[in-house]
Amino acid sequence: MNYRKLLMLCLALTAVCFLLIACPEKPEDMTPKVERLEKENAELKQTVEQLQKENDELKQQLKELAVKMEVKELQVGFVYVSPIGDAGWSYAHDKGRLFIDKMDGVTTSYVESVPEGPDSERVMLNMARKNYDLIFATSFGYMDPMLKVAKKFPQATFMHCSGFKKSENMGNYFGRMYQARYLSGIVAGAMTKNNTLGYVAAFPIPEVIRGINAFTLGAQSVNPDVQVRVVWTKTWYDPATEKEAAKSLLDVGADVIAQHQDSPGPQEAAQEKGVYSIGYNSDMSAFAPKAHLCAPVWNWGPFYAEIVEAVRNGTWESKAYWYGLENGIVDLSPMSAMVPADVQAKVMTEKEAIKEGTKKVFTGPVKDQAGQVKIAAGKTGSDGELLGMNWFVEGVIGTTQ
Repeated sequence: MNYRKLLMLCLALTAVCFLLIACPEKPEDMTPKVERLEKENAELKQTVEQLQKENDELKQQLKELAVKMEVKELQVGFVYVSPIGDAGWSYAHDKGRLFIDKMDGVTTSYVESVPEGPDSERVMLNMARKNYDLIFATSFGYMDPMLKVAKKFPQATFMHCSGFKKSENMGNYFGRMYQARYLSGIVAGAMTKNNTLGYVAAFPIPEVIRGINAFTLGAQSVNPDVQVRVVWTKTWYDPATEKEAAKSLLDVGADVIAQHQDSPGPQEAAQEKGVYSIGYNSDMSAFAPKAHLCAPVWNWGPFYAEIVEAVRNGTWESKAYWYGLENGIVDLSPMSAMVPADVQAKVMTEKEAIKEGTKKVFTGPVKDQAGQVKIAAGKTGSDGELLGMNWFVEGVIGTTQ
């Protein structure tokens, strides 16, 4: 290459460089691209979060499904001594049955109006043969028949209400209803005008006698001069008989009627006479709104659920279950507006003391009808003494026969 050509090439390159320096290319604006990428990133992040949430929900659903698959199916039977109706003993138990009927894996059924004795054995035997897992018998007279059936079907679990016998696969249960009876006695003792209370009693067994005594002690706590007259009907559910028994008490001057049966007959008799009444088992105010002051009531649902779970997970024990106000198995229904505010306040104070354990209903000195001390001063009746109670406290007019 000669010098001339080289010079010409250098001049051409110089010119190109000059043009490049003099006219630079404008750089591209990246802002839109950055904004678009940021938007896409935010959308992607939101999508990931939504997928994570759906994944967590799916995991929870699978977990719940697994639990349900693991739940042991239980068939539970109930035997009632009276019709379920709209109030009373069997009605309260059936509310408990309906409570557990909503539980996963639980199927319930019942037979009502089953007489105590051979008929009840036949009903329980039929349930056991149909592979019922758990059977509740809800009357005292079902105790021996249930014991016989339980021995024949060791794979099933049997629970008897208000009795005292047990076997390897049979327990018993009840509530400390005497606590609520005591509270209702306070109401009755405060409301009587002539110091005579009437008590329509069912059968002369410790459960009933204990309730009468607690009712009397409650009444005497606010009215030391009060007396409680007792008439036995030897029935659990016989509206006509129970109403007539109440009338006989009204005829001897009782102006507050209490009871230990299923029917509202005694409540109706009190209202017809224009005096007051104390119900039982469930709130009976609908049957005698002008007479009904309150009622000791049952709440079996949570207890039945506890037993179902214990049977299902293998922790059930054959023992005597005896819960009270603190467990909610027994209570006092809402008091009528006829009960003065100061009396209601007194009842609620005593109720809390019993729940907390600072108040014991059967604390001495407690005397029997003959004036003999049965529970010494400063002492409290033991569960054994209460469960076997066969005597009336001082102030009760009637016999334990």
